[in-house]
Amino acid sequence: MFKLHAMQSSGNCYKVLLALAKLGVPFTLVDVDILRGENRTPEFLMKNPEGRVPLLQLPGGRFLAESNAILFYLAEGTHLLPQAPLARAEVLRWMFFEQHSHEPAIGAARFWLKLVRGGRELRTHDMDRWMEDGYAALGVMERHLGRRRFFAEETLTIADIALFAHTHVAEEGEFDLAPFPAVRNWLERVKADPGHVAMDWRPQTPQDVATGALADVAAPLETEKVNGA
Repeated sequence: MFKLHAMQSSGNCYKVLLALAKLGVPFTLVDVDILRGENRTPEFLMKNPEGRVPLLQLPGGRFLAESNAILFYLAEGTHLLPQAPLARAEVLRWMFFEQHSHEPAIGAARFWLKLVRGGRELRTHDMDRWMEDGYAALGVMERHLGRRRFFAEETLTIADIALFAHTHVAEEGEFDLAPFPAVRNWLERVKADPGHVAMDWRPQTPQDVATGALADVAAPLETEKVNGA
């Protein structure tokens, strides 16, 4: 069974959680609070020397880091990744855009302004750059979605999951989505896609399974904590 080492409030971690939920893949969720340094312990650094989450532990014990690499691995052979070469390249094109032009502004602004105590004061000098680059990325998305339902195909792919993760909470980074109607309509289409779960969704625990509690996906899943968090 897969183990996902993640901090649930992280957009990058949410990408992987959402993909796993949509695919109905059983997994264990291992909480790693990076704000408390749980990703910098010797134990965690043995798993990922970069000390980053998300980190996917594969059956057999190998580890895979980087959110979009994990998405690509999980989506192989599924409806979330097309088989045609050009369509696959389009998926990758938008995933590269997400990491190069989108996440460094929209994701970073939310992280420092929403999640880190005193983050605004610590990163005041970055605010103007985040706003300029973030709105530029939203503008690119708006122009593309003005004539497309999804990013790479006429159905949801991992490109949409990658971009949705940070965009749907962009307002927590002080980005106003009102001027971007095509982006807002796309967000609603992603939410309406079968198997969608929110960022705070947690897979079933063994106790849930034993008591017959319902979850958003059918597969019985598990959760655990690390470092006593």
